[in-house]
Amino acid sequence: MNATETIFALTLASNCHPEHHFKQAFAQIAEIGQVQFSEIYLIPCRDGVGADYWNAACLLKSKMSVEEMTSILKKMEDDSGRVRPSHQISLDVDLIAWGEDLSHMQFNPNKLPLATDVKIPMLDIWQSVEFQHEKHEFPIVHWVD
Repeated sequence: MNATETIFALTLASNCHPEHHFKQAFAQIAEIGQVQFSEIYLIPCRDGVGADYWNAACLLKSKMSVEEMTSILKKMEDDSGRVRPSHQISLDVDLIAWGEDLSHMQFNPNKLPLATDVKIPMLDIWQSVEFQHEKHEFPIVHWVD
């Protein structure tokens, strides 16, 4: 029997050497399965304390379980040198939702209510009422692979 593919909705953030950490994370995520990334937005720190963040989202289709995915994301954060608590974030990767198709996704209760820095990039790749937000003028980060 084939393992069912699950769609994982992930968000990524970094405000400490973000280009380096995003390049590594994007490459690692792309190895896990079929992926679609959003634009990268430059959004101020939620607490107004740290440097502005690079924020992005992706939809990843993989045969992994939620537990396996959570474990990989935590390892990616640890490998990036993530320190908690801190306002210098090397890499923050969150599992926002998962499911077999976008119309029937299970949202991670620990991530609700969804923050603006989650909604903005997620709406690029997943047109859902969950990600509606007020008009914004946050710039898109342009980087070269």
